[in-house]
Amino acid sequence: MEKFYTKFTKEYIQAEKERLKKKPKKSAKKNSQKNDIKLQNNVIFEEKNGKKSQNVDTKSQNNVIYGKKSAGKSQNNVIKIHNKFSVVEALFKENKLDKKSQELLENFDRVVQGVRPLNSKQLQKLPENIKALSHQLTDQRCDRRLGYMNESVQLSSYVRYYTWWNLVRLTKLFSNLPAASFPNKECICLDIGSGPLTLVISLWLSRPELRNINLTWYCLDVSSNSMALGEDVYLSIVAQTGGTPWKIVRVKGSFGTGTFIKEKADFITCANMFNELDQASDMPPEFQSKKYYDQLCSYKNDDCKFLLIEPGVPKSARTLCLLRDRFIKENYDLIGPCSHCGECPMNGFKAYTGSQNKWCNFAFSTENAPAKLLKLSENSKLTKDRATLIFISVVPNKSFDNSTVVEKNISEKQDNSLSVRIISDCMKLHNNSFANYGCSKIGLVLVSSKNEKAFKSGDLLKIECSQDIKKLPIDKKSGAKFVSL
Repeated sequence: MEKFYTKFTKEYIQAEKERLKKKPKKSAKKNSQKNDIKLQNNVIFEEKNGKKSQNVDTKSQNNVIYGKKSAGKSQNNVIKIHNKFSVVEALFKENKLDKKSQELLENFDRVVQGVRPLNSKQLQKLPENIKALSHQLTDQRCDRRLGYMNESVQLSSYVRYYTWWNLVRLTKLFSNLPAASFPNKECICLDIGSGPLTLVISLWLSRPELRNINLTWYCLDVSSNSMALGEDVYLSIVAQTGGTPWKIVRVKGSFGTGTFIKEKADFITCANMFNELDQASDMPPEFQSKKYYDQLCSYKNDDCKFLLIEPGVPKSARTLCLLRDRFIKENYDLIGPCSHCGECPMNGFKAYTGSQNKWCNFAFSTENAPAKLLKLSENSKLTKDRATLIFISVVPNKSFDNSTVVEKNISEKQDNSLSVRIISDCMKLHNNSFANYGCSKIGLVLVSSKNEKAFKSGDLLKIECSQDIKKLPIDKKSGAKFVSL
C-alpha cells in the first residue's frame, strides 16, 4: 500500500507539472502557490514553501521517535494517518454507586464504630497503630505472624484503614465491570482469603441487582476474628441499604491445604490473597502459578466464573498474568481487563526481577476518595494520591458473547480494527500532542491524541485504523506500535 501511494504521488506530481506547462503563466503562478497535495483514503502528504515532495520517505514512517525530533528529518515527511475510535468501556468511571452506597462508603468509619466501637483514647492512637501495621505489611513483613488479624488492635486498625481503602478500589472496579463478570442466578460463591469480607461488602455496595439473588458465600480465611467482624459490618450495611442478606458460611482454613468446602462453587473470588502468599514465599511466580491454578480449580463447578484482584505491584501482576495464560490454555474466555487473548506484552517478568520495564496495572486518582479516609491517611503519614490494582475476570468458554471486546490473535489477512486497553497515565510528546500506552492483540501500542484528558487508565478503545495494523509506525523508545487519533 505504501509503495502504491509513493508511486501514485510521483505520477500525480509529474502529471501536474506537465499540465501546468500548458497553462498561461498567470495560471501557473497561481497554482504554484498551493502548499498541499491532498489524496484520498485519509493520507495527507504535506508540502510547504511551494516545494513539491519528490518522494515519500516510507522508512521514516517506521522509525519515528515520538517525543523527539527525528535527526535530519522534517516532520512534514511523516505520513499522518487519521483513525476513528470510540471508548467502549471505562474501568473507573465516577459516580456509578447509588446514593445510599456512596453515603455508606463515605462514612464507613461510622459503620465500623457502630459494630466494633473504640473509646476516645483508642481512636487517638489509631493513626499510630495504622502506621505500625503498615510496616508489618511492607518492610517488616518477615516479622508478621500468619494470624496477625486475630489480634484486636491490628484487626481494628486494618478494618478502619485498609479495608476502607480496599472498598474504594473494589467498588470502583466492580461498578464498572460488565454484568457477565458476576452471577446472574442463585448459586454457590467462594471468596478465598476473605479477611473481614471486604470483597463481599464491595459487591453488595456496587452491584444492587445482585441483592435480589440468593447467593451463598463460603468465606475462607485463617482468621476467624476478621471474618466475624466482617460479617457484622456486612449485616449492618445490608440493614441500611435494604434487601435480603446473602447467606454467609465462614470457613477457617488456608487456601489449598485441603480445606473442605461442602459445595462446589459457581463463582470464585479472591482479593489481595496471592500478594500475601507471594510475600510469604521465596518461590518465583512461575513455580507458584501452576499450583495456584490447580488449587483454585479444586473448588470449582463445571461452569465456574473467576474474579481475581491484586495490588498493582510487579510480582502480583506476574502471578495473575501466568494464571491468565493457564485459563486461556484451558479454554476459558476473558472478560477483562485484556482486549485480546494473545501473549501479554506487559507480563511483569522483568519488572518484578528489578528491571525498569512496565507491568500491567491500572490506576485512578484518589481525589474523590472519602474525605475522612484521606485525612486518616495523612494523620497516619500514609498519604495516597493514586490507587492501583490488577485483575482478571474469566468465564467458561462460550458462556457469553465477547466478540466485540476480546479479540483473537492477529490474523494473516489485512485487519484494520483494534481493541486497545489503556494501561498508563497520559504523557506529553514533542509535537504538543499527548499519548498513553495501551495493550492490544498486536502488542504494546502508543495511542496519541491532541487532548490531554482524552483517555484514562483502564479505558477500552475500539479503533478503526486507516491502514493495515501490521504496518503501523513504530516508536523507537518503547517498540510500541503508534496510533494517532
